[in-house]
Amino acid sequence: MNVMIVEDEVRLRTSLVNNIPWEENGIEVIAQAASGTEALFLFERKKPDIVLLDVQMPEMDGLTLARKLREKDAFVKMIILSGHDNFGFAQKAIEAGVSQYLLKPAGDGEILEAVLSAAEQLRQELERWHSQAELQEKWSEHLPQLQSAFFQNLIGGKYALWEIRKISRDYLLNMDESMQYAVAVADVDPLGPEEPRYKSGDMPLLRFSLQCVAREFLQPHSCWVNTDASGYTLVLFAMPADDSPNDVMLRVHAAVVKLLSQAKECLKVTCSAGISGGTGGLTEISKLYAQAYQALQDRIVYGADIAVPYRDKPAAGSSVPLSPGLEKTLEIALETGDEDKAMATLSELWDQAMEGTETAAGMHEALMYWTSLMIRLIHKQGWSVRDVAKEDYPYYRDVTMLSTKQQIRAWLERSVLHYTAYLQEQRKTTSHGVVKTILSIVEKEIDSDITLHSVADRLYVNSSYLSRLFKQEMGVAFSTYVLERKMDRAKAALLEGAKVYDAARLVGYRDVSYFTKVFRKYWGVTPGEMKP
Repeated sequence: MNVMIVEDEVRLRTSLVNNIPWEENGIEVIAQAASGTEALFLFERKKPDIVLLDVQMPEMDGLTLARKLREKDAFVKMIILSGHDNFGFAQKAIEAGVSQYLLKPAGDGEILEAVLSAAEQLRQELERWHSQAELQEKWSEHLPQLQSAFFQNLIGGKYALWEIRKISRDYLLNMDESMQYAVAVADVDPLGPEEPRYKSGDMPLLRFSLQCVAREFLQPHSCWVNTDASGYTLVLFAMPADDSPNDVMLRVHAAVVKLLSQAKECLKVTCSAGISGGTGGLTEISKLYAQAYQALQDRIVYGADIAVPYRDKPAAGSSVPLSPGLEKTLEIALETGDEDKAMATLSELWDQAMEGTETAAGMHEALMYWTSLMIRLIHKQGWSVRDVAKEDYPYYRDVTMLSTKQQIRAWLERSVLHYTAYLQEQRKTTSHGVVKTILSIVEKEIDSDITLHSVADRLYVNSSYLSRLFKQEMGVAFSTYVLERKMDRAKAALLEGAKVYDAARLVGYRDVSYFTKVFRKYWGVTPGEMKP
């Protein structure tokens, strides 16, 4: 569960954020606001589960804010911190949808208990909804089947613009060509052997349940929820054309991250999603879908329970489309980095193409087949055969160097390993560029309050993805790295003769007493004791 803190008094807001052991209790502070207007803006972008808010604030009072938040999200839990010990005032708060009403000065323990209670209430409501959803048949009518077929063809790029207009109107979808669209593809993560409640045969039911959760909880958003050919949950977002594409993608990321969180609460299993790299028009939906689908495959790199944005990769070169069957299975296994599946499929293809070949002419034909297949798969990614094959490249230039079945089989297995290794290198290169940008931001803005969420917003991705990426690349959490850099910089400044106040401001602390507390906890001495 996550929480947003709304309080106009800086010292109190800082205390609420830093002095309560949120993370130890499974709560994440994802946003903080100094006014009702700012809180309303951040609510759209961050989608918190719980809001802890003051009553008296500039621009918009807490009760007005509570009513507006309730209109935007019927499930959000709100807790008020107030100095008004007045029954009538508390009654108005309850009418506005506030779940708890605390009087200032409330202690940290009391506030934490209220937030945990609200989180438990939300979990119970989600479980009740899921129990009801399992009893309903969502696709019992003919129209949903027609709509489903329409979306399948749409993401496959099978319609011209006029066909999209006409068919979507006939099927009561009314897709507007003046809107901009983004795509997300979500799926239940593979079930591990330690999962006692479900078996692999339960995956279709879990995927159907995920689609039900998506339809219910994405209702406030302008989007359609359907399935693709793989059984994944397809979410097609429609946004006003005059909205900034970057802001649109931030809202999409926030919605998808919250969907995964709510699905985890309902289904008790983790899910992941891929998100298109940007927005586009009606005729670009198939391209956006391909991006989201490819991004979902990258969960093999980052792990489960994450929303992965599409990152530009080298454009695929032109090639003859692969035929259905085992060749397609091999292609998918290689593109997702599944070595075991690729090797198993390779064995099946080998049995079909090579084991029955007993003549020299047949061997040459089979060898040309294998060479052509591997080159097509490499070129489809836009890669160079020389770069992928490395020391095995000479065999591609002169296949006569492979003179026995044993040599050919060993070469093919090495080719699979070369392909998957090169795929990992390409993904790491992309990830390294993002982390390098993050490090640059930290160094340039060390004198400000740098948070994971603010950096994620600037890079137009969700914070969960950025956190996982940073930890994999750097070996430490983002917050730990920032603290280390700030403390190192402050220590260096003090050793050079800087005053405690100047050292604190140099690394972004405006409250000297709080800086002193953090510094002492990190270095074991106070800033004043750190003499040159």
